Amino acid sequence: MAKESFDRITSDLFANEVRRGRPKSNPHSRQVQLKINKQKQTLRDKQNGLKRIELKVDSELFDKLNTLSDTQEISRAELITKLLHAQLNQIN
Repeated sequence: MAKESFDRITSDLFANEVRRGRPKSNPHSRQVQLKINKQKQTLRDKQNGLKRIELKVDSELFDKLNTLSDTQEISRAELITKLLHAQLNQIN
């Protein structure tokens, strides 16, 4: 029987193997953990009514957004959302 890295039932198959260092706090590999966490995050965002937008900008604009978000003590995503709302309100 093969052991799957994301299978919680067969995680004890190799329990006799002694490894050095800090003991595992999660039975999954780091890649599987990241995949599970990303799925949970997208589900949480969907339940909160959020939609994903990806945007590519030049490094100068990126740096300006970072400095402005730091001075206002908000995240870059919150700043972009705030700027978009302000611009859309001006148009209407």
